Amino acid sequence: MTIDTRALGFGSGERAVYASDPWNSRGRMFPEDGSLTRSEFQRDRDRIVHTTAFRRLKHKTQVFISPDGDHYRTRLTHTIEVAQIARALARALKLDEDLAEGVALVHDFGHTPFGHTGEDALDEVMKPFGGFDHNAQSLRVVTKLERRYAEFDGINLTWESLEGLVKHNGPLMTPDGEGLHGPVPQPIRDYCELHDLELASFASLEAQVAAISDDIAYNTHDIDDGLRSGLLTFEMLEDVPFLAGLMRQVREKYPDLEPSRFAYEVTRRQITRMVEDVIGVAQDNLADIRPQSAADVRGAGRVIATFSPEMAETDRMIKKLLFARIYRHPEIMRIRAGASKIVTDLFEAYMTDPTLMRSHYWVNHISGLKQAAKARHVADYLAGMTDTYAIRVHGELFDQTPDLR
Repeated sequence: MTIDTRALGFGSGERAVYASDPWNSRGRMFPEDGSLTRSEFQRDRDRIVHTTAFRRLKHKTQVFISPDGDHYRTRLTHTIEVAQIARALARALKLDEDLAEGVALVHDFGHTPFGHTGEDALDEVMKPFGGFDHNAQSLRVVTKLERRYAEFDGINLTWESLEGLVKHNGPLMTPDGEGLHGPVPQPIRDYCELHDLELASFASLEAQVAAISDDIAYNTHDIDDGLRSGLLTFEMLEDVPFLAGLMRQVREKYPDLEPSRFAYEVTRRQITRMVEDVIGVAQDNLADIRPQSAADVRGAGRVIATFSPEMAETDRMIKKLLFARIYRHPEIMRIRAGASKIVTDLFEAYMTDPTLMRSHYWVNHISGLKQAAKARHVADYLAGMTDTYAIRVHGELFDQTPDLR
């Protein structure tokens, strides 16, 4: 029996001409038979959700390290919120929702324990060996480090999903091969030698909406978590006219609202206004460019799904507020220093004695490798750790572990 998946509607729905077409994907590194019931991008999304890397996100820091409280965002809940917004934008713009969701779900796979603090610490110790970049690490996770399938390492995502993972924030190099933001990380260069992700072009519109969804999500939930922690107050939010206006609207409509409900009413309006802004800008850009295919989107020479100038200024002001009041708060900086020490200590310990990485799949071969190759394996192992696992193994190897509470 032959099933016509298009006729049955599997993975279908109305798509614009500029949307990515799952039925005409550029394929996978390792060719596979198609699914009878799912489009190629649906399969990608499902593979991402079933990875070990996805499950580990539940114990990785977003801003507030997990011992601080059960209600703060983790890397996993942040990822789910990004995916939710990405699907909403994709639907409004008639894109492939599954591809947009998949890129959103996979975009943080390469993050270390302890958020950007862990990444900064790992990048510092890895500088003699090519540095560490969480986006490049995400690519390593899905093309090499996940070991589930009989016929290949990684999870063998489609070209479009990998492109979105690597380029969701824009091109990485000029047409002449020069890095746009410094040298292109070596893991990305190495992979593109085998499977060219066209680093000089923009990504699909699905990847673009995933990227802007990331900004919308963390701007909003970092405010919510900041208010919950007490590091932010409603008075501080008045410094951003956009937020001041939202609070004024909520107060006028609900003058006696309790603080927790008041915070939620403000942040839900924030998400709505930002999403509507991106939709309006994207529609205007599409009307101007008139792309007739996903290839036209990649060749447009500019981002299509982005904020208006006014909302971009609001975005800048919110980030400035968050950096001043939360990310650089003395208490957060104290915790960051402790987290950085844990990562640095573990890196040095594993470089000295790689056999300490008992669960690393390469542990029986790593001692004979050159320093750079050994360091990359150590970075793989460390980047895959959750906060809780990193704290525990540090306590096993060292007499004193920093208190991150």
